[in-house]
Amino acid sequence: MSKPLNIIFAGTPDFAAQHLLALINSEHNIIAVYCPPDKPAGRGKKLTACATKLLALEHSLPIEQPINFKENTTQQILASYNSDVMVVVAYGLLLPEVILNTPRLGCINVHGSLLPKWRGAAPIQRALEAGDSKTGVTIMQMDKGLDTGDMILTAECNITSKDTSATLYEKLAKIGPIALIESLGIMNKNTYKSSEYNIVQNNIMATYAHKLDKLEANLDWQKTAQQLDQKIRAYIPWPITQFTFTDSKKNQHRIRVWQASIDNEYESTSEQNGTVISVSKLGITVATAKGALRLEVLQLPNKKALPVRDILNSRADWFIVGNSINGLILK
Repeated sequence: MSKPLNIIFAGTPDFAAQHLLALINSEHNIIAVYCPPDKPAGRGKKLTACATKLLALEHSLPIEQPINFKENTTQQILASYNSDVMVVVAYGLLLPEVILNTPRLGCINVHGSLLPKWRGAAPIQRALEAGDSKTGVTIMQMDKGLDTGDMILTAECNITSKDTSATLYEKLAKIGPIALIESLGIMNKNTYKSSEYNIVQNNIMATYAHKLDKLEANLDWQKTAQQLDQKIRAYIPWPITQFTFTDSKKNQHRIRVWQASIDNEYESTSEQNGTVISVSKLGITVATAKGALRLEVLQLPNKKALPVRDILNSRADWFIVGNSINGLILK
């Protein structure tokens, strides 16, 4: 039987913490946990630890919080742990080549897509926005490229028509730790370095998942209902898609969309894109380039998100059949 691996773990958010917990509960030894320096948060700007650090503290694990890995001292500290492997999950810091080569078996990463598709910062959101039918996690050996390393193992899950980035995130947080533990079992074999366990990515098939930008959150009614529905779900819980409404006094209001669906009663419409074509307690239906989108949960300026039936109690005059709305961002 193989000896347990000595592991350095590096990660930041809850997604990473769930993987760390699986490692804590496994046969392997966590000899150090790396996470970013504490950041100010909340109204009081109090320094706050990330989810990974909180879990490490709970289990009395050694914690390192370097700003980066450029300094020789930082590199030497990591080397002093004499680890077998470094596991990286949503860490947020770039690892120079010297760090990638320090552990005996190198560094591995849990990436939230089926590589080589959706390399980069926002794979979950981009898969949803593109209308992919499935996604998953890839456990890969890290190299100096961006998510270009050889793949050790993949695990798939389906994307439903109701999934948001938040729900898909939870799906991957369940299958990722299982795939990680299985991958470490593979790496613990004497034959791990053989090509049987290291699948080279096909760079021709690669796509890039650009980091999300708030400016992308504007709804463009020149898109189809299908495209808009995918985008709305992809941008939950951040940055939340939005459109603007101009009232009778020419005041503009930014309105965020928390839930919507394709209104199949209007598969085709002659109304101009962005025009309200139906209003009911179920939602506000808007014409698009193809089909219509029903807005079901909205957030008015300085208010909490509410179902449309509640919003119509006070703002029915805003959403009248024939009114036009747009996706321009307010400055």
